[in-house]
Amino acid sequence: MKAMRIHHYGPAHVLTLREVALPHYTGSDVLIRVAASGVNPIDWKIRSGAMSQVMHFPMPLTLGWECAGTVDAMGHSVTGFKLGDNVFTMPEFVRGGTYAEYVAVDASQIALMPRTVSFSVAATLPMTSQAAWSAIETANLRSGQRVLIHGGAGGVGSLAIQLAKLKGAKVTTTVSARDVAHVRALGADEVVDYRTTNIADYPSDFDAVVDTIGGPTQEASWGLLKLGGVLVTLAQPAPSGRAEALGLRTAQVMTLPRGEVLREIAALVDAGELIPSDRHSFPLSDASAVHALGEAANLQGRTALLVGST
Repeated sequence: MKAMRIHHYGPAHVLTLREVALPHYTGSDVLIRVAASGVNPIDWKIRSGAMSQVMHFPMPLTLGWECAGTVDAMGHSVTGFKLGDNVFTMPEFVRGGTYAEYVAVDASQIALMPRTVSFSVAATLPMTSQAAWSAIETANLRSGQRVLIHGGAGGVGSLAIQLAKLKGAKVTTTVSARDVAHVRALGADEVVDYRTTNIADYPSDFDAVVDTIGGPTQEASWGLLKLGGVLVTLAQPAPSGRAEALGLRTAQVMTLPRGEVLREIAALVDAGELIPSDRHSFPLSDASAVHALGEAANLQGRTALLVGST
């Protein structure tokens, strides 16, 4: 099969298309014929070596940690799927390898993909949707509570807005001016242009803040929470003891692959209650060019690499 691999860390051009053996699959695995693979910032962070101190991968490495495709084979203990099913998944990081024609994934990390979207759209959902789901789940929002979601136009933020609204929360989000109409269409009740407004000037009346950005944005978030409120972080953990000293709570979201969550996501998409982000598609052979565009912040919306039929 063909796979886009790296043999050592480096710039985008180290990605090369190679002919490699089919992945081995065990009794609990599903072998997926990949139609499209999602592309995420973590991909080029791993490829460049920026994550090498905390995540160790054997070389050569096939990149990619989300995809959509069809069930090609199954292990003897797999139930709930049949050959030819259209599925989507976020494999665990110790496996991955979705920039390829085939990938083997534990059946517990797979779900039938939404019926109402293409492979290329479904391929860009597993990582961001599960991160957004985990963030809103961790915030434990109740109807009528107020939540601030930083980065509402991003892949995670745009889904978090919608999931928070489904909980009955009142949503404020930070975006740039060009994205105001977009996030309002997703259901945001209040939109803050972070380039012209200092969010730190807002009153401390949020029950939860979902921080997808980190750094100064996280620092400004402490003063926005009411007593007992929770700061949910995705980009970086909060300093130890900071929340307790302020009478607040904090939680770092670690996105784990959960097939049961993907089933919920698929149902919401098919019901029209969760709208995926706009996406752009490129052939698998263009992966190095896509990485270069992403690192230069020249990709808008979600991105898919087309591997098979879409």
